[in-house]
Amino acid sequence: MIGEELERRLRFLIEADKMKNVERQTLIADGSRRETDAEHSWHFALMALTLFDHARNKDKIDLDRVIRMALVHDLVEVYAGDTFCYDEEANKDKADREKTAADRLFGLLPEEQGEEYRRLWEEFDAKATPDAAYAAAIDRLQPLINNHLTDGHTWKKGNVRAEQVRKRMEPVKEAMDDETAALADWIIGEGVRKGLLK
Repeated sequence: MIGEELERRLRFLIEADKMKNVERQTLIADGSRRETDAEHSWHFALMALTLFDHARNKDKIDLDRVIRMALVHDLVEVYAGDTFCYDEEANKDKADREKTAADRLFGLLPEEQGEEYRRLWEEFDAKATPDAAYAAAIDRLQPLINNHLTDGHTWKKGNVRAEQVRKRMEPVKEAMDDETAALADWIIGEGVRKGLLK
């Protein structure tokens, strides 16, 4: 009834729907429940679009590509699961788990499309291009804001230190304007002041 390419795309989309069940450590902004990967990806894409005027090198950034990265950057977690960024032990095998998941998930698509999505995912992970640097900054800023709004829920749960968050926010300082970088610093400072960060 349908051709092979459409069948493969539909199979991929059905698998990708599982992102709606992958819970992250971060709470949604109102603090009522944990955020899913799908919600995070949507919010990341919306933030990238909305905060684009605050990108440091916006003349070198292709916003369409950044939004594509937002949509694919966590797809591998359908199989690899979410890894808490401050869990050093869990992060030891994260790259291997995610590579295996990428092989499986992107392999569902027609070859050319699967390779395109894989390149976007790898570029995001490498953070070496202006597009990926901006995408990484937004990906780091989103949970920082949510942690601030939920009284440091994830920070307290993971006994996170301020220096860990500062290190994690380096992409924000590199890719965003001074005002946004200062906001990130202020949020970290407030976390320390309130005893939410060690």
